[in-house]
Amino acid sequence: MKRRDFLKSLAGGAAALSLAPRAGAAEETRMSRRPNILFLFTDDQRFDTIRALGNEEIRTPTLDGLVRDGTTFMRAHIMGSTCPAVCICSRASLLTGRGLYRVPHQIPGDMPTWPRTLRDAGYETFGTGKWHNGAPSYARGFASGADIFFGGMENHAKVPVFDFQPDGKYPKERQRIGTKFSSELFSDAAIDFLKRYEGDKPFFMYVAYTAPHDPRMPPKPFADMYDPEKIALPRNFMPEHPFDNGEMKIRDEMLAPFPRTAEVVRRHIAAYYGMITHVDDQIGRVLQALGDAGHAGNTIVIFAGDNGLAVGRHGLMGKQNMYEHSMRVPLIISGPGVPKNARSDALCYLHDVFPTCCETAGIPIPPTVESRSLLPLVKGEAKTGIDSVFGAYMSVQRMIREERYKLIEYTVKDMRMTQLFDLAEDPWEIVNLAERTEYRENLERLREKLAGWKKTVGDPTAG
Repeated sequence: MKRRDFLKSLAGGAAALSLAPRAGAAEETRMSRRPNILFLFTDDQRFDTIRALGNEEIRTPTLDGLVRDGTTFMRAHIMGSTCPAVCICSRASLLTGRGLYRVPHQIPGDMPTWPRTLRDAGYETFGTGKWHNGAPSYARGFASGADIFFGGMENHAKVPVFDFQPDGKYPKERQRIGTKFSSELFSDAAIDFLKRYEGDKPFFMYVAYTAPHDPRMPPKPFADMYDPEKIALPRNFMPEHPFDNGEMKIRDEMLAPFPRTAEVVRRHIAAYYGMITHVDDQIGRVLQALGDAGHAGNTIVIFAGDNGLAVGRHGLMGKQNMYEHSMRVPLIISGPGVPKNARSDALCYLHDVFPTCCETAGIPIPPTVESRSLLPLVKGEAKTGIDSVFGAYMSVQRMIREERYKLIEYTVKDMRMTQLFDLAEDPWEIVNLAERTEYRENLERLREKLAGWKKTVGDPTAG
């Protein structure tokens, strides 16, 4: 697809992106080896911000194309966080395949990571964008890279980045300020790699955007695509959260005044959508370059987000909570052998991606990995995943979610609060059933199951 055609599809809210293989001897040679892996990672993108998955307000033609070309996991979750920076814990789990309490924020040298495992197996590994888990772990995993950001968040027009250092050392004096908007900067680095790569080894590309994380400052024309007055308020919009959840005044929550107003929340959503549409456009550039380089037919493309975001839901703005809008993430797998336009409702975790890629490439899964491969779900060999997922936020919130029911327990100072939701009837998590006698059996069952999860994952609050 030509670039101008892609932009036309953006304006029309539709995409025709194809990942079909090119014919020819060179392509046949590539097809005979292990698949390349392209991982595209966004920052703070909620699970329901893709048009093809039901959000008719947003424009995401590139991601819509990936949905049509691959398998989407509709109930992918993160496990939560032991600190306010939820993304640092989410990424540590993703990179190691380990649960929340089994991996430090700064990944130690003796713990296998996803990129290091692929590198040791013969992959050419390339990383660009946000790396929030320490420079040493980056250096161990990647043989090349560009425009590397070791922070958590930054002004998108002035991101402090590093050039790749073969010696693995990234002192402050080697840092420089990027000259383009973050999403363009990281896409350019990925595209440059694809244009110049001529090696015989399969490659692994880790492209980690900082969008749509705040500051929400979409460049024109994306800033003008969404009129705040025409943005619909989510059904679970609330001026204030109904009680203290243990993290009410953190930086994320201070991005909008209290109580939240419809006008302010609509403005935030409009800017959030503008950021997402812009990064969608940039991902389109990377996928175009993948096809132009002749690699599309032998590349597994994975798109995911590191955590969700409230943006006015339940009276919250951030992700330091256990609601679906913050715990669920988009997860799409596309490429050779992956069923097209398929969707799985199986409960799973983001950090299942690591063993999935190992199994797909025929690489032994390191024994340190605790998560499960999604390949049986992709291939249709299994219909269901795990029967429940666990979540935690610091010492104040705990969650367990089954297919239908969800329990959230809060312990804040001397206050204990319980929420029970029937997600089949109440997907917006508005009606708390915890005090209703007819749901007492479900409540007690989930509490017992939650206690079991705590012990399994090594939760320090386990009895």
